[in-house]
Parts: sequence; C-alpha cells; structure tokens
Amino acid sequence: MAPKQNDLLQGTLDIMVLKAVSLGPLHGYGVLLRIQQISGNRLEIQQGSLYPALYRLEHEGSIDSEWGQSENNRKAKYYRLTAAGRKRLRTETEKWHDMADAIGAILSATPEEV
Repeated sequence: MAPKQNDLLQGTLDIMVLKAVSLGPLHGYGVLLRIQQISGNRLEIQQGSLYPALYRLEHEGSIDSEWGQSENNRKAKYYRLTAAGRKRLRTETEKWHDMADAIGAILSATPEEV
C-alpha cells in the first residue's frame, strides 16, 4: 500500500523532485513518473502537489526550465537542476540520512539497550 501524499514528511516532495531532476532534464509529468519508477511504484505523487513544488523550486532558484518538445510532440517545460539546487540536494540528502538513522535507531531499540 503506497503512502498517501499527506503522509509524507513536509519537505520530502521537494527533495524527491530535486533528485529526479538531478538524473537528467525532465518535463513535469516525467518528474512524476521518475519518482514513481525510482520508488519501485511505492510512491505516487499527485499532479496537484507536483506542479506547485516545481513552481516553488524554480522560483527559489533550485531548478530552472526551458520549453521543448515532449516524446509525443507536445510543447513541454523541461526542468533541470541549478548549482543552487545541487547544493540543496546534497544538504537535504545529508539531513534526510541523519534523520533516517536516528529514527532507525529509535525503532530498533530493545529493552536491554535502554
């Protein structure tokens, strides 16, 4: 059962978008599909959440965009990571791993360790 968007930690969508775009330029729907693919279909991002995140990340300078043609010959906005976005992705990834390690330690604690 895939977690619902509301169940994801705040800020998680931004880092997932940054990671997806770091793997190569993508149009909006492609970002959604890339996240789904990387997660092994365990995460499903809704378009209503994705596009505000793309706008927010572009507005803050973490990604930029240019218009191009999609695979089905439609006009599409393609996103790519900026230098600021690469820095943010590194920083946020480190924070995420630290938090995951802390939560993992809590969840694996035994009565003998306390």
